Amino acid sequence: MKNILITGGAGFIGSNFVNYMVEKYGDKYKYIVYDKMTYAANIDNLKPSEGKYELVHADICDLDKVKETLEKYDIDAVVHFAAESHVDNSIKRPLTFTENNVLGTHSLIEACKQVWGEGSENRFVHVSTDEVYGTLKDGDSMFVETLPLAPNSPYSASKAGSDLVVRAYCETFKMNVCITRCSNNYGPNQHEEKLIPLMIKKAKAGEKLPVYGTGNNIRDWLFVKDHCIAIDTVLHKGVKGEVYNVGGNNEKTNLEIVKTILKQLGKSEDLITFVEDRKGHDYRYAINSSKIKKELGWQPSVTVEEGLKQTIEWYANKEY
Repeated sequence: MKNILITGGAGFIGSNFVNYMVEKYGDKYKYIVYDKMTYAANIDNLKPSEGKYELVHADICDLDKVKETLEKYDIDAVVHFAAESHVDNSIKRPLTFTENNVLGTHSLIEACKQVWGEGSENRFVHVSTDEVYGTLKDGDSMFVETLPLAPNSPYSASKAGSDLVVRAYCETFKMNVCITRCSNNYGPNQHEEKLIPLMIKKAKAGEKLPVYGTGNNIRDWLFVKDHCIAIDTVLHKGVKGEVYNVGGNNEKTNLEIVKTILKQLGKSEDLITFVEDRKGHDYRYAINSSKIKKELGWQPSVTVEEGLKQTIEWYANKEY
């Protein structure tokens, strides 16, 4: 494995992954960042890796462009981050999510099949989400890889669709595919539409912090660098056709997260304001990561308290 194509590499998790890989491996690999450069992408996210990657500004839905890129750079591994990911946006514009997440992923892996050939050992890592499993109640067992998919939002449905397309290419065309499903990521470079950066921005400005419903929805929070290490592990050690859950072992309510941010910034909890709940708002996500821990030796290393401290400091120093 020499040349790695990273789709969505200028986005939140993708850019953190590129920066992590460059820092860890140096010039061992050549990195091609393939990104449509939508509102959620920012080339400045890749400043730590400046000069260490090449950018292809293009859409994964463009089959011919993907094929051209795979051939030009002699790509022998793909790590696929590119996706529309904000649930609120999926409620407003669901067809956009189907187009980009399902058809885009289909276009990407079809291009790989056509260029690499059926049965190729070139690795394709598809980065998905725990949201494809649906929602949990208090006391329910955590998500495991063998659960049936039961997505509840247009976003999670589009990710589930893309998971199934990738799985089908592994089963039918014997492509060397692995799928990862992660819990809620947080950390540097995340777009401010997401909960943690939005709350940091508003708290810093002394504005009201809008919290959906009662704020008691529970998420398992995964620091983005821990996620990058997991993806690197799957890229190098994952077994063809396998799904790996990646969680942070950090279940917290949204309200707990918001209060931690306010405390860290020295702001009053009076800034919290409860707003009408999101449509179809999943109550709880919880990831069982025992498979990747046991089989590949990955472990999360950052507690939510440590990760939030680092994240809050990063965003607090950011100029908006």
